[in-house]
Amino acid sequence: TLSERILFYTGKIHEIHEVRGKDGVGAIMDSMDLEREKGITIQSAATYAMWGDYNINLIDTPGHVDFTIEVERALRVLDGAILVLCSVSGVQSQSITVDRQMKRYKVPRIAFINKMDRSGANYDRVAAQLKEKLGHHAVKLQYPIGAEDRFQGLIDLLSMKAYYFDGENGENVREEAIPADMLDEAKLRRDEMIEGIANVDDELGEAFLMDPASITEEQLRTAVRRATIALKMTPVMCGS
Repeated sequence: TLSERILFYTGKIHEIHEVRGKDGVGAIMDSMDLEREKGITIQSAATYAMWGDYNINLIDTPGHVDFTIEVERALRVLDGAILVLCSVSGVQSQSITVDRQMKRYKVPRIAFINKMDRSGANYDRVAAQLKEKLGHHAVKLQYPIGAEDRFQGLIDLLSMKAYYFDGENGENVREEAIPADMLDEAKLRRDEMIEGIANVDDELGEAFLMDPASITEEQLRTAVRRATIALKMTPVMCGS
């Protein structure tokens, strides 16, 4: 589902179909009839998309433990991976298997906590599980605005802006100031995030000791990139 949405928002495909859809179209990335019928990925599929000036090569690997060798094959050639977690069930046994494979091939990863609109969604709990169960140095780069049926959008702690996704499929991205009642919490979380990055990145650590208030968004972005590629931290993001 995540790969489908990436293709949709980058303009590679022009309509959204559910992976287990009733219209019988199914996911573009699931080419086998069996995959469409069951709504799962069996065989890894590759595609690409353009985002701004960047060409992203995307490999969609199976999430099911029975097809784990397909994940193994894909991980050998990747620059990075997105570990998709459910905001309700969090780190599952399959996440542990895939995480072990990523560590073996030294693949840097971003954690994406999905299904924030589902009942029982808990962003902070799942981020904490990344630390407890997988031993990641997880740093939250975003803060959801509401959760479950009140999930409205997210706050980007790097740029300190709030983002809402309007329109039928959320294709109209609206950038606003952070809601007043969430500003204090967002500032706290931003400080937490900066500290989390500074703990594993020497360059940002120095700037943090000198004057935490003067750290720019650009410095943060390059530090996040450096620390992630060096496998020292896992940036955590969320959505639905």
